[in-house]
Amino acid sequence: MKKTLAAVSLVSAAAIALAGCSPSNENDSTAQGTQDNATATAAQQSEKSNEAVNLTVLAAASTRVLNDDLDELTKNLDQPLNLEYINGGSSGLVQQLQEGHPGDVFISADKKNMDKAVDTNVAANPVEIARNSMVMVVPKGNPGKITGVDDGSMDGKNVVLCDEQVPCGNVSKAIQEDLGKKIEAVSLEQSVSDVLGKVTSGEADAGWVYRTDAQAAGDAVEVIEIPKAEDHVNSLYAALTANSENPEAAQELIDLLTSADFAKVWERYGFTPVAK
Repeated sequence: MKKTLAAVSLVSAAAIALAGCSPSNENDSTAQGTQDNATATAAQQSEKSNEAVNLTVLAAASTRVLNDDLDELTKNLDQPLNLEYINGGSSGLVQQLQEGHPGDVFISADKKNMDKAVDTNVAANPVEIARNSMVMVVPKGNPGKITGVDDGSMDGKNVVLCDEQVPCGNVSKAIQEDLGKKIEAVSLEQSVSDVLGKVTSGEADAGWVYRTDAQAAGDAVEVIEIPKAEDHVNSLYAALTANSENPEAAQELIDLLTSADFAKVWERYGFTPVAK
């Protein structure tokens, strides 16, 4: 009887040992390994998706006031963006793109230069993002005693305008033609920020700039309205560049610029947003 019990015990032990090596346990181990790999892959993809995408934005000088706000908003997107800005005259930015300068988004201060970019295949699918208008600014205290555009107080004074090749110059030309008046400028600048700089430094008695630039200058300037300026509102456009390495992220930035959420940012700086 004792021998029989011993034999049974040996058989039971062997069965347990075999069960431990059964295919069922091997499958469980394989399934666990597959699950761990899937979890690790998902974690890596999530980490990768949270890495900031670098974008270069070639933008009209008048939009430089938006840079800090854009930095703050785009770093909190599901796909964060790290933006590098090249602000300047729109015509010069088009030329840079034509010469092969890397970029992802082009923002023009007018339709004319955006059309030039599209026609030369350096940008595509432009959309209107905001509008702007012009005013005259004089240095704080108005040392030149300028009181208006058409009252003779500008005669013989140092007035600075934008060159006609850039949007601010094209608009100022159209306003002068509408007024039937020709202003003799002491210099023609390549960007609106250069005009503003001449006024705030005291080099010029007056200059024509966008309303947004005058607002950004604060107490450094005084504003004089230009007759019929509201009849020559400038539209800003944004487009993907042809050589963008991150077109999906670039489109996300353009979508932000045209969103209702960003409208309050445009308004804060004196622009009229397209989206409300």
